[in-house]
Amino acid sequence: MLSAKSLFQEIIDNDESFRLFCSIAASGEAQGGWENGRIAALVPESQRALAPKITRHGADEDKHGRIFHALLKKRGLEPVPVPDEADYTMLLEHHGIGLAHERLRRDERLSVQDVVTYLVHSRVTEQRASEQMVMLRKHFARHPDIGRAVKMISNDEDNHLAYCHEELLRFAYAGHGRAIQRILRECALAEIAVYRDVSLAVMDHMGRILGWSKAKAGVLAAGIHAVYAYERLGGWRRMVSLEMPERRDALGGTATTSVEFA
Repeated sequence: MLSAKSLFQEIIDNDESFRLFCSIAASGEAQGGWENGRIAALVPESQRALAPKITRHGADEDKHGRIFHALLKKRGLEPVPVPDEADYTMLLEHHGIGLAHERLRRDERLSVQDVVTYLVHSRVTEQRASEQMVMLRKHFARHPDIGRAVKMISNDEDNHLAYCHEELLRFAYAGHGRAIQRILRECALAEIAVYRDVSLAVMDHMGRILGWSKAKAGVLAAGIHAVYAYERLGGWRRMVSLEMPERRDALGGTATTSVEFA
């Protein structure tokens, strides 16, 4: 029976598909680490209290990248280049989601609106990341090779999502509510389309590596399109709601390190 668990098990059991999976994941995390680092350095003076939390967010993303590289090294594998069509972070930027890298490379302070845009982008993408890690944690928390990594990253992603909720609510109470809701909707609708396209591209590459039949590949593609249809019809709304999280000040403490994973 084709299931999320059996599909991912097939991917991690094969060196080449596992290599591609870890390479894609590591690249995305490293990009997120760089983005957060630049944003932390450029936040406006009125929001300097946020800088340590943004820095912590970026440090977590960098740590996740190192963890995926460590998983590759453990199996004697080297990372591979990420196909452009499977580069989630790059495609989000091309769709105008978040802060442009060109903007972040300039040494000039961000505006408060820029910070709100960053938090909205993170709110949407961390929702996706948290959900994906919950799925992996459900099925692979006890896996001898990836279990510890899955649990650590999943906990971090939940912290990131909680942080985004709390900070966006703070900005909403300060008078940015309408802008936040407008940008959240735009970002969510763009993200679900990018996620669909990236999922199709990744499954196409995996299918060629693993020798999937046309029938199996067709079923998986249909499933991806079905998820997109559900999200387009209303599932995207889960990405735009805001509520005070149970985890308060989720990025205000001491970060865990990849040394603990090793």
